[in-house]
Order: sequence, then structure tokens, then C-alpha cells
Amino acid sequence: MKEVMAVIRLNRINRTKRALIDIGASSMTACEALGRGKGLIDMTLLKGAEQGYEEAITQLGQTGRLFPKRAISIVVPDKLVTQTVETIISANQTGKSGDGVVWVMPVMDSFSVRTGENGDKVLDDF
Repeated sequence: MKEVMAVIRLNRINRTKRALIDIGASSMTACEALGRGKGLIDMTLLKGAEQGYEEAITQLGQTGRLFPKRAISIVVPDKLVTQTVETIISANQTGKSGDGVVWVMPVMDSFSVRTGENGDKVLDDF
């Protein structure tokens, strides 16, 4: 099983929830997040800051603003990872900087607190 985690625009969370429900993935966690992507930083300033140039550090501080986002997490069986990732991307892709990012990470096991069941039985099977 894998955890699919995504950071998306605030105004896309409802669209993403509906898209995931439409494919049968109703279980997910969402929380507030702050972030920015690499497309919003002048890489020459970043390199200058890494080298210790005070001017670059000062200017980078002005452009390094974090933007409100939503982070979502969903754990799915291995066979459903591709479908889940494609659904999240299609619900959030505008073609503009700031659309978001998706990570896929391994999960060793999962447990239901209520029933004590573990493994794929605990997950949505869509």
C-alpha cells in the first residue's frame, strides 16, 4: 500500500474531494498548509544566498512568501496508486505555477482503531 500526498490550491479542495469520491476513494485526510514551489523563487538569488551574499539573502526574504494551500493524504492499495494520482492531477491542473505537487510514499501497514483489522481491508477498495 502507498500514501498519496498532495499539496493543492485552496480553491481546488472541493473539486478534488468530488473527483476522489467519484472513483470510490472516500477516505482521505486534509489539513491547512503553507508553501511555495520552486517556480516562485529566483534561482540566482537562491544561489547567492547559499553562497552567503547578504544582498541576495535580503532580496530572497522579500520573495520567499508562503502561500495558503491544502495538503491531502490518502492511503490506497498498490494497484490503485496510478488512478489516484491521475485523479488528483486532473482535478488540479490549470497549467499555471502553483497547481501543486503529489508525492507517493510506501506504507508498511494500516490498522482500524474501531475493528482492529489491518492491511488492505482497512482501505477503500475502488
